[in-house]
Amino acid sequence: MQEILSTQSLNKFFYEPEPFQVLTNISFSITEGEFVALVGKSGSGKSTLLYLLSTLDTDYEGTIRINNTVVTGLKQDELARFRNDHIGFVFQFHFLLPEFTALENVMMPALKQARYKRAQIEERAMDKLRQMQMEPYAHKLSSKLSGGQQQRVAIARALINEPAIIMADEPTGNLDSANSEIVFGIFEDLTRLKGKTIIMVTHDPDFAGRAGRIMELVDGKLVHEKS
Repeated sequence: MQEILSTQSLNKFFYEPEPFQVLTNISFSITEGEFVALVGKSGSGKSTLLYLLSTLDTDYEGTIRINNTVVTGLKQDELARFRNDHIGFVFQFHFLLPEFTALENVMMPALKQARYKRAQIEERAMDKLRQMQMEPYAHKLSSKLSGGQQQRVAIARALINEPAIIMADEPTGNLDSANSEIVFGIFEDLTRLKGKTIIMVTHDPDFAGRAGRIMELVDGKLVHEKS
Protein backbone atom coordinates (compact mmCIF):
# COMPACT_ATOMS: atom_id res chain seq x y z
CA MET A 1 0.00 0.00 0.00
CA GLN A 2 1.07 3.57 -0.67
CA GLU A 3 2.47 5.65 2.18
CA ILE A 4 0.05 8.45 3.01
CA LEU A 5 1.77 10.15 5.96
CA SER A 6 5.20 10.03 7.55
CA THR A 7 7.09 11.88 10.26
CA GLN A 8 10.81 12.18 10.86
CA SER A 9 12.23 13.08 14.28
CA LEU A 10 9.35 15.27 15.49
CA ASN A 11 10.14 17.29 18.60
CA LYS A 12 7.75 19.75 20.20
CA PHE A 13 8.41 22.17 23.05
CA PHE A 14 6.17 24.32 25.20
CA TYR A 15 7.82 27.39 26.70
CA GLU A 16 5.27 28.65 29.22
CA PRO A 17 5.40 28.80 32.18
CA GLU A 18 8.83 27.18 31.65
CA PRO A 19 10.45 25.16 28.83
CA PHE A 20 9.07 21.63 28.54
CA GLN A 21 9.51 19.00 25.80
CA VAL A 22 6.12 17.47 25.03
CA LEU A 23 7.13 15.27 22.05
CA THR A 24 10.49 13.55 21.60
CA ASN A 25 11.86 12.11 18.34
CA ILE A 26 8.57 10.84 16.92
CA SER A 27 9.13 8.94 13.65
CA PHE A 28 6.62 6.68 11.90
CA SER A 29 4.77 6.14 8.64
CA ILE A 30 1.13 5.34 7.87
CA THR A 31 -0.12 3.71 4.70
CA GLU A 32 -3.27 4.41 2.74
CA GLY A 33 -6.39 2.84 4.23
CA GLU A 34 -5.06 2.32 7.76
CA PHE A 35 -7.22 2.93 10.84
CA VAL A 36 -4.77 4.17 13.49
CA ALA A 37 -5.59 4.88 17.14
CA LEU A 38 -3.31 7.21 19.11
CA VAL A 39 -3.56 6.33 22.79
CA GLY A 40 -1.93 7.37 26.05
CA LYS A 41 -2.72 8.94 29.39
CA SER A 42 -3.69 12.59 29.69
CA GLY A 43 -0.59 14.68 29.08
CA SER A 44 1.14 11.98 27.03
CA GLY A 45 1.25 14.21 23.95
CA LYS A 46 -1.22 12.38 21.71
CA SER A 47 -3.49 15.37 21.00
CA THR A 48 -0.43 17.58 20.50
CA LEU A 49 0.88 15.06 17.96
CA LEU A 50 -2.46 15.02 16.13
CA TYR A 51 -2.39 18.81 15.85
CA LEU A 52 1.09 18.69 14.35
CA LEU A 53 -0.01 16.03 11.86
CA SER A 54 -3.05 18.11 10.95
CA THR A 55 -0.81 21.12 10.18
CA LEU A 56 -2.77 23.25 12.64
CA ASP A 57 0.38 23.62 14.75
CA THR A 58 3.56 24.42 12.82
CA ASP A 59 5.90 25.19 15.75
CA TYR A 60 7.96 22.00 15.88
CA GLU A 61 11.26 20.43 14.88
CA GLY A 62 11.38 17.61 12.35
CA THR A 63 9.52 16.84 9.14
CA ILE A 64 5.96 15.85 8.24
CA ARG A 65 5.06 14.52 4.80
CA ILE A 66 1.41 14.03 3.78
CA ASN A 67 0.16 12.62 0.49
CA ASN A 68 3.54 13.11 -1.22
CA THR A 69 3.88 16.70 0.00
CA VAL A 70 6.34 17.91 2.63
CA VAL A 71 4.08 20.22 4.64
CA THR A 72 6.79 21.36 7.04
CA GLY A 73 7.73 24.93 6.18
CA LEU A 74 4.70 25.75 4.05
CA LYS A 75 3.12 29.18 4.51
CA GLN A 76 -0.15 29.48 6.42
CA ASP A 77 -2.26 30.17 3.32
CA GLU A 78 -0.69 27.15 1.59
CA LEU A 79 -1.42 24.99 4.64
CA ALA A 80 -5.03 26.19 4.75
CA ARG A 81 -5.54 25.13 1.12
CA PHE A 82 -3.76 21.84 1.74
CA ARG A 83 -5.94 21.02 4.76
CA ASN A 84 -9.13 21.81 2.88
CA ASP A 85 -8.09 19.52 0.01
CA HIS A 86 -6.44 16.61 1.83
CA ILE A 87 -7.56 16.42 5.48
CA GLY A 88 -10.98 16.00 7.08
CA PHE A 89 -11.45 16.82 10.76
CA VAL A 90 -13.73 15.26 13.37
CA PHE A 91 -13.48 16.63 16.90
CA GLN A 92 -14.97 15.72 20.27
CA PHE A 93 -17.11 18.84 19.93
CA HIS A 94 -18.70 18.85 16.48
CA PHE A 95 -18.32 22.62 15.86
CA LEU A 96 -21.40 22.79 13.64
CA LEU A 97 -22.84 26.25 13.08
CA PRO A 98 -26.17 26.17 14.96
CA GLU A 99 -27.94 28.70 12.73
CA PHE A 100 -27.41 26.55 9.63
CA THR A 101 -29.01 23.27 8.60
CA ALA A 102 -27.20 19.96 8.54
CA LEU A 103 -26.93 20.20 4.76
CA GLU A 104 -25.52 23.74 4.85
CA ASN A 105 -22.91 22.72 7.43
CA VAL A 106 -21.75 19.81 5.28
CA MET A 107 -21.52 22.02 2.18
CA MET A 108 -19.27 24.67 3.75
CA PRO A 109 -15.80 23.15 3.14
CA ALA A 110 -16.70 22.46 -0.50
CA LEU A 111 -18.05 25.98 -0.99
CA LYS A 112 -14.74 27.28 0.38
CA GLN A 113 -12.82 25.02 -1.98
CA ALA A 114 -14.93 26.36 -4.90
CA ARG A 115 -14.13 23.43 -7.16
CA TYR A 116 -17.75 22.67 -8.06
CA LYS A 117 -20.91 24.66 -8.69
CA ARG A 118 -23.28 25.10 -5.77
CA ALA A 119 -25.83 22.62 -7.14
CA GLN A 120 -23.13 19.96 -7.48
CA ILE A 121 -21.89 20.66 -3.96
CA GLU A 122 -25.42 20.29 -2.58
CA GLU A 123 -25.78 16.97 -4.38
CA ARG A 124 -22.45 15.76 -2.99
CA ALA A 125 -23.39 16.91 0.52
CA MET A 126 -26.68 15.02 0.35
CA ASP A 127 -24.78 11.91 -0.69
CA LYS A 128 -22.51 12.23 2.36
CA LEU A 129 -25.51 12.70 4.64
CA ARG A 130 -27.07 9.63 3.04
CA GLN A 131 -23.95 7.63 3.89
CA MET A 132 -24.34 8.75 7.51
CA GLN A 133 -28.06 7.85 7.48
CA MET A 134 -28.80 11.53 8.08
CA GLU A 135 -30.56 12.43 4.83
CA PRO A 136 -33.99 12.79 6.53
CA TYR A 137 -32.48 15.52 8.75
CA ALA A 138 -30.71 17.44 5.97
CA HIS A 139 -32.89 20.54 6.26
CA LYS A 140 -33.10 20.56 10.05
CA LEU A 141 -31.09 23.13 11.98
CA SER A 142 -28.00 21.50 13.43
CA SER A 143 -28.88 22.91 16.86
CA LYS A 144 -32.05 20.79 16.83
CA LEU A 145 -30.20 17.50 16.31
CA SER A 146 -29.10 15.09 19.03
CA GLY A 147 -25.43 14.78 19.95
CA GLY A 148 -25.02 11.57 17.98
CA GLN A 149 -26.74 13.06 14.95
CA GLN A 150 -24.56 16.18 15.12
CA GLN A 151 -21.42 14.05 15.16
CA ARG A 152 -22.59 12.14 12.08
CA VAL A 153 -23.16 15.46 10.32
CA ALA A 154 -19.65 16.50 11.35
CA ILE A 155 -18.26 13.31 9.79
CA ALA A 156 -20.20 14.02 6.58
CA ARG A 157 -18.70 17.52 6.57
CA ALA A 158 -15.22 16.03 7.02
CA LEU A 159 -15.79 13.85 3.94
CA ILE A 160 -17.26 16.42 1.54
CA ASN A 161 -13.95 17.27 -0.19
CA GLU A 162 -12.92 13.58 -0.42
CA PRO A 163 -9.86 13.99 1.82
CA ALA A 164 -7.09 11.41 1.86
CA ILE A 165 -6.98 11.41 5.66
CA ILE A 166 -9.57 11.80 8.42
CA MET A 167 -8.10 13.10 11.68
CA ALA A 168 -10.31 12.62 14.72
CA ASP A 169 -9.74 13.93 18.25
CA GLU A 170 -11.84 12.00 20.80
CA PRO A 171 -14.73 11.62 18.31
CA THR A 172 -16.83 9.62 20.79
CA GLY A 173 -15.88 11.61 23.89
CA ASN A 174 -19.34 13.16 24.28
CA LEU A 175 -21.39 10.22 22.99
CA ASP A 176 -23.19 7.38 24.73
CA SER A 177 -22.27 3.78 23.96
CA ALA A 178 -24.92 3.35 21.25
CA ASN A 179 -23.80 6.42 19.31
CA SER A 180 -20.13 5.55 19.89
CA GLU A 181 -20.83 2.21 18.21
CA ILE A 182 -22.43 3.97 15.24
CA VAL A 183 -19.41 6.26 14.84
CA PHE A 184 -17.00 3.33 15.04
CA GLY A 185 -18.99 1.47 12.39
CA ILE A 186 -18.81 4.52 10.12
CA PHE A 187 -15.04 4.80 10.58
CA GLU A 188 -14.58 1.10 9.97
CA ASP A 189 -16.57 1.31 6.72
CA LEU A 190 -14.59 4.37 5.61
CA THR A 191 -11.32 2.44 5.85
CA ARG A 192 -12.53 -0.97 4.71
CA LEU A 193 -14.89 0.08 1.91
CA LYS A 194 -13.71 3.56 0.91
CA GLY A 195 -9.96 3.21 1.49
CA LYS A 196 -9.81 6.28 3.74
CA THR A 197 -7.00 6.67 6.25
CA ILE A 198 -8.11 7.51 9.78
CA ILE A 199 -5.86 8.77 12.57
CA MET A 200 -7.81 8.98 15.82
CA VAL A 201 -6.96 10.10 19.34
CA THR A 202 -9.03 8.26 21.92
CA HIS A 203 -9.18 7.48 25.64
CA ASP A 204 -11.61 4.63 24.99
CA PRO A 205 -9.68 1.33 25.17
CA ASP A 206 -12.49 -0.63 23.50
CA PHE A 207 -12.66 1.82 20.62
CA ALA A 208 -8.86 1.82 20.24
CA GLY A 209 -8.69 -1.96 20.44
CA ARG A 210 -10.86 -2.31 17.36
CA ALA A 211 -8.69 -0.03 15.22
CA GLY A 212 -6.30 -1.68 12.81
CA ARG A 213 -3.22 -0.23 14.53
CA ILE A 214 -2.55 1.23 17.96
CA MET A 215 0.24 3.73 18.65
CA GLU A 216 0.84 4.49 22.33
CA LEU A 217 2.56 7.59 23.65
CA VAL A 218 4.08 7.88 27.12
CA ASP A 219 5.60 11.17 28.25
CA GLY A 220 5.86 12.38 24.66
CA LYS A 221 7.56 9.27 23.31
CA LEU A 222 6.19 6.61 20.99
CA VAL A 223 6.70 3.52 23.15
CA HIS A 224 4.46 0.82 21.74
CA GLU A 225 2.75 -0.15 18.50
CA LYS A 226 0.27 -2.94 17.92
CA SER A 227 -1.34 -4.01 14.66
